[in-house]
Amino acid sequence: MPKLSAGILLYRRSGDGLEVLIAHMGGPFWARKDARAWSIPKGEHTELETPLAAAEREFAEELGSPVPPGGEYLELGELRVSSGKRLTVFAREAEFDAEAITPGTFELEWPPRSGRFEAFPEVDRAEWMDVDTAAEKLVKGQVGFLGRLVEGLEGS
Repeated sequence: MPKLSAGILLYRRSGDGLEVLIAHMGGPFWARKDARAWSIPKGEHTELETPLAAAEREFAEELGSPVPPGGEYLELGELRVSSGKRLTVFAREAEFDAEAITPGTFELEWPPRSGRFEAFPEVDRAEWMDVDTAAEKLVKGQVGFLGRLVEGLEGS
C-alpha cells in the first residue's frame, strides 16, 4: 500500500497574475539546490486522518503557522509522486507572510554514517512565486497541481 501524503497550496492574485506559496526543502541534501528543490507544504498521514486534516496539520508543522483564513478550499485531487506516495493537495486563496515562517525540524545522521545526528529545518524558506517560476522550482511530481489550480480557477 503506498504511503499517503497531503498538502495545502496557497495562492493569491497579484497585478502580474497568479502566485503560489511554495517552500524550499530543508536539510543538507537540498541546501545547494534550487531547481526541483521546492515543495508544496505537505506531509504523510494514515488512513485514520482525512487528507484535509493532515494537510492543515502539516502546513502548520512545516511553516510554523496555521493555514490562514481565506476562501473555500479547492480540491486539486491526487497524484502519485516519484517516491510512490499518493499526494492529495488542496488550494486556498489567502495571504501569508512567507518571511515569518518558523519551520519544524527533523533529525538526520550527518554526515552519513558518522554516528552524529543533527536537527535540520523541514523547510528553510518559503516564497510567493508566479505559476511559471513555481513550475521550474517544484519537485517534478508536484508540478501537475499547478495546472489543476489554473484550470480550477478558470472554471469557477
